[in-house]
Amino acid sequence: MIPITISRVNQFDAARLDVEMSAMLKEQLVKVFSLMKPGLLFQYEPELDAFLEFLIWRFSIWVDKPTPGNALMNLRYRDERAAPIAGKEVRTGLEGPGLSVSQKILYCISTVGGQYLLSRLQSFSAFRRWGDSEQRPLARRAWGLVQHAEGLYRAVSFFNLLSFLYGGRYKTIVERILKARLVYGSPNMNRAVSFEYMNRQLVWNEFSEMLLLLLPLLNSSSVKKFLLPFSKDKSAISSGDETNCPICVSSPSIPFVALPCQHRYSPF
Repeated sequence: MIPITISRVNQFDAARLDVEMSAMLKEQLVKVFSLMKPGLLFQYEPELDAFLEFLIWRFSIWVDKPTPGNALMNLRYRDERAAPIAGKEVRTGLEGPGLSVSQKILYCISTVGGQYLLSRLQSFSAFRRWGDSEQRPLARRAWGLVQHAEGLYRAVSFFNLLSFLYGGRYKTIVERILKARLVYGSPNMNRAVSFEYMNRQLVWNEFSEMLLLLLPLLNSSSVKKFLLPFSKDKSAISSGDETNCPICVSSPSIPFVALPCQHRYSPF
């Protein structure tokens, strides 16, 4: 069997890109219903998330195509149970069929349905206050079971992450159970990495930090005097007598000085 190594960074980036794609679709859908009753979509947010995840699954994994994140990272799902081990058909080690129909359905049920049921259970238990001591023993017991199940899932996910970092296979528990492994779609395609956005972000961050450091040290009055000749307001730089009253533009007989701006005026 030809040993292959799939970049762990690519797999994490693909998952992150899928999350960002779902968030973008959700943002656009929320804008469509922005003129409706406020808080309407908030009640059905779990259903909305499940619907968007189902759409991504339906038009990617179900039709043997990679998800948007996997497509950008040159990845695809392969049925590890049916992958060829040796023979003439094995050349790069990336050969193998995609997921079977049962794997696709179980993947949808475990990811889309599992996340939906978990979010609904959490919101329902929080609304019913199962964790309060004043609740019935059955509700407190159900709350304890939910907390233990969630803790067990996190522990198993942690050990699965350690195994993934060591071996580079099966990023999630669902992938490990279904034997759905991410492999490169094309063996000759290099990883496309663009540092343009990162460089621009770093420049703007450094520039903003420099401004935050220098602005408190500058004298505002001196800056205003320096920029006054370049101002479009010609009345502020008109060559007039500063002792004249700014209201009637005449020399005051009994001048008064306003504090703290030192402006002269005549009350008569």
